[in-house]
Amino acid sequence: MKVQKIYNNKYFKNLLEFAADNGALFVSGTAFVLSTAVRPAAIMATPKTDKRNKEYACVKSFASSLSSLLIMMAASLPLANAIKKIDKTPAQYLNKSTINFLREPSKKLANSNSYIAATQLFKLGLGVMAAFPKSFVTNALIPPLMTKVFPEKNTDFFRNKYYSDASKVSFTGAYNKNINKISKGIGGVINHKGFQKFVNRIKDTNYELHIMNLTDVVLTGTFVGQLLKNKKIEENRKKPLIYNSILSTVFCIACGYGVNRLSEKPFNKFVENFKKANINSSKLEKYIEGLKIVKPALILGGVYYVLIPIISTFLADRAGKKPFS
Repeated sequence: MKVQKIYNNKYFKNLLEFAADNGALFVSGTAFVLSTAVRPAAIMATPKTDKRNKEYACVKSFASSLSSLLIMMAASLPLANAIKKIDKTPAQYLNKSTINFLREPSKKLANSNSYIAATQLFKLGLGVMAAFPKSFVTNALIPPLMTKVFPEKNTDFFRNKYYSDASKVSFTGAYNKNINKISKGIGGVINHKGFQKFVNRIKDTNYELHIMNLTDVVLTGTFVGQLLKNKKIEENRKKPLIYNSILSTVFCIACGYGVNRLSEKPFNKFVENFKKANINSSKLEKYIEGLKIVKPALILGGVYYVLIPIISTFLADRAGKKPFS
């Protein structure tokens, strides 16, 4: 009965629609909730691990998800609204040949798998593009957050190194009201034949999960690069943080694909039942698109913020006891 109710739950449907329209922000929001409510508890419960390294891991997790949420809110909302304009009036932004290529028989363009894949490449791919600014903000947030959340008796290092520049860390974003320019830019890319061929190859694959994993890899790489240059973080804490980030990403990707395969049959069954329960809904295709975003986001989120923290924190603490060569 409870499962039957969720098929027609208006809040669940609104969530699916939001995930379909703004996948990058949905993923960031999911990560933020899990990083503040679940992951810190898992990290602090790690046995036989240096307490300060666990505190750094907690703060890094929160700083990473907070910076991602802020950046995605500023960047993804204009993008999502720009794509909605293309959804409503495709002929204004796409060539006739592009529309014919992407549209499936007996379906609206916005409900065609090729068009959905093309637009999701922009929506989810935004996370990859935001990797560098997110890593920069994450590194900048760690020092001041450490002094606030986990202060030590000896805070001279933090006061001298961190607060002198803490006031310089700011986040500002302006909403781009001229969505037409963004829509035209996106339409120009979609009109490109090479892009269309690429979309045709990936439309029936699990590209949503692939993009999310690629985002994690790029984010981890840029974070490590920024961390090595960060003089405001104690040198003896850098190596555990780096190993924690790398191990978390590797384990998350490996486990994510495994859990995804195991959940494929029950997920497909859920989708079929959802379709039957909403067969007359004009937004059915949008909901299904949202389900395909929600599934990998929850899988990766559950793995990264629940299963992995204890393992990666434990191993990173031991690997971090050896100095960089």
